[in-house]
Amino acid sequence: MDYCAKQDMIDRFGEEELIQLTDRSGAGVIDDAVLDMAISDASAEIDAYLAGRYSLPLPAAPPVLRRMCANMARHALYKDAAPEAVANASDGAVRILRDIARGTVNLGVSAEGSEVQAGGGGAAVESGGRIFGRSDDGFI
Repeated sequence: MDYCAKQDMIDRFGEEELIQLTDRSGAGVIDDAVLDMAISDASAEIDAYLAGRYSLPLPAAPPVLRRMCANMARHALYKDAAPEAVANASDGAVRILRDIARGTVNLGVSAEGSEVQAGGGGAAVESGGRIFGRSDDGFI
């Protein structure tokens, strides 16, 4: 399963940049085969991190995975000439994926891939009553 699509890449980075990164024949258009390969490679790398925690493929990709996939695919398209900001965005995505694999970050989906509802499971504190306080004589 690919976590982002051509239109996601265009929306995030612009058609001109994607033409520059993919057009190897000089046709002046995005080369879908080159772009699709970068997206598929990034998606496969994401799956490698998720496989230990989630049942794949996920029924629906959380938006955070779409963003990470786009950043990783863009970095791959630049090859060795990626600007620092592009490399940092991709590196940040990989750091988050490592945290997901360790279990310190949660995608908001269950291990089976279904969406987890927010609001339940919050912390609750109960007290056994007051231990210290004021009374007329200064003691409880």
